[in-house]
Amino acid sequence: MNLLGIDFEDWYHPELVEPFVTEKEKKPAMFKGLDKILELLRKNDSQATFFTVGELLESNPEILDKIISEGHEIGFHTMNHTRLDSLNYELEFEKELKEFEKLTNGKSIGFRAPTFSLNKKSSWIIDELIKNRYKYDSSIMPAKSSMYGIPNAQKSPYRITSSNIEKDDPNGTLVEFPLMVTKFLGKTIPAAGGFYLRFLPLKIIKNAIRSYQKINIPSTLYIHSWELTPEYFPKIKLPTKNQFITFHKIEKTFSKMNELLEEFEFTSFETHYKKNMNELLSKKFKKC
Repeated sequence: MNLLGIDFEDWYHPELVEPFVTEKEKKPAMFKGLDKILELLRKNDSQATFFTVGELLESNPEILDKIISEGHEIGFHTMNHTRLDSLNYELEFEKELKEFEKLTNGKSIGFRAPTFSLNKKSSWIIDELIKNRYKYDSSIMPAKSSMYGIPNAQKSPYRITSSNIEKDDPNGTLVEFPLMVTKFLGKTIPAAGGFYLRFLPLKIIKNAIRSYQKINIPSTLYIHSWELTPEYFPKIKLPTKNQFITFHKIEKTFSKMNELLEEFEFTSFETHYKKNMNELLSKKFKKC
């Protein structure tokens, strides 16, 4: 089974966009596209986890009921899309967990770090998640990019601890679902979605999913809400690199994701976790 995470955030949240947007310009818009995303999942009989930025629930609390009522899962993506390795963020994160718990009536058991910013510097978050009864994380990209990545990390799900974020730790009680990677021109690269879904030929993504299926480990994909609903993304000018990464072939995202959902089965992290909990928390891990 394949796992789909939708990073539900607004157009001004991405790290490559936020510094170039004034506070006055930060007007929420992505909630307008939620019905479009839910319909895409519904028509393909797919489940997903919506890793949601908490401030969007504060301003539009109906988002929660819409997601849950369609059989999907709500996960935590911080309250304001803050990188975990930001200065002094450790002091704020526990407060944010409590805020999100109230907003979701304690329904969240999974977390994803903005910009996959879980690394050795920010590994303290693992202990905070465990303390707040979280069951899994999906923030590790086992490949290196210019913005993130833990290239030596295990590719299959594993028990993660604050002292060991790369490999299975028998003492761990939190399950890590790493993002999907693949080989391209002899190099391991991210292939789980986002910019890479837009940039790479879809055949490469499909072959990566099949390669995971062959060895019976879940392929973990992600997509941003603003990539599926670019019509709600204001026309803004960014530095050349940021502009390319943010907008390259963004108009193709919806059709590409639809094709993947038509061909492959996808479920939420929660559904997979509950179905395979005993195996995930035992020594029967398939390590690769």
